[in-house]
Amino acid sequence: MAEVYTLGEAMARISSTVTGPLRHSSNLGLGIAGAEANVAIGLARLGVGARWLGRVGDDEFGRLITSVLRGEGVHTDALVDSEANTGLLIKERRTAGISRVLYYRSGSAGSRLTPADIDASAIEAASVLHVTGITPALSERARAAVEHALDVAREAGTAVSFDVNYRRALWSPEDAAPVLRSIASRADLVFAGVAEARLMVEGEDESALATALAALGPRHVVIKRGSDGALALVDGELRDAPVYRVTEIDPIGAGDAFTAGYLAEWVSGATPDAMLTTAAQCGAFSVTVDGDWEGLPTRDDLHLLTAIGDVHR
Repeated sequence: MAEVYTLGEAMARISSTVTGPLRHSSNLGLGIAGAEANVAIGLARLGVGARWLGRVGDDEFGRLITSVLRGEGVHTDALVDSEANTGLLIKERRTAGISRVLYYRSGSAGSRLTPADIDASAIEAASVLHVTGITPALSERARAAVEHALDVAREAGTAVSFDVNYRRALWSPEDAAPVLRSIASRADLVFAGVAEARLMVEGEDESALATALAALGPRHVVIKRGSDGALALVDGELRDAPVYRVTEIDPIGAGDAFTAGYLAEWVSGATPDAMLTTAAQCGAFSVTVDGDWEGLPTRDDLHLLTAIGDVHR
């Protein structure tokens, strides 16, 4: 059985292959995307058993998602929904340093996830259930599926990991805040950006935000700061993640990579410092490659960043 069980929407990803308006890109790249799927791939590459559940359409995009995830070693429960299409993400590299992302996901197969789709026995057997704030924003039934998964995990004693991943295009701050706060209160590990943390709690700075989030219940709270690293509050003690200076190609997916690295060490029983170090390494690797998950490292890759010597705490 997988050590980490996750669920959510995976989408097909179409990317421009040149810099500039998408309409001038005569060739487009095809891949997959999705926060929970990214985390599952990241875990698998680090040698951790990961299981992903989601709905896909009965189409070529759905078959692509299934084949990529299984090819990456993820235990994949891709439920084929014949009544809806697989969601689509279109990525435009508008300038050398700016990417824009468009989503075509309204009524997608992924948004039609239901509580009945959840494999309770797999959650009960896992060490961690990982969820994000994206899935509950997709639809009422998808939110109910997440709530059911959380109930199963808490009843079984399975740890809950929650990456806020707030998406303004999916719901307003007013609608999102109480749902996100409720999930955080039932989680053992919470990952949030500074703005995401402020959706749920009040705090003047990052340490205050982490303290306020920890007061909701989680033992591990990580405030992600992008290229400036991360701050973690673990059992009441503040810690900083190391910062690896690399040449950034594409920042999309870095947060998912960070989360995968942290969870990989958490399930192995590593120290908080080891969790943060591997998480930071995974995040650094991910931004050096174009794509949401393609740059995720294996265990053998991790020492390469240490070798370059540009590490800061």
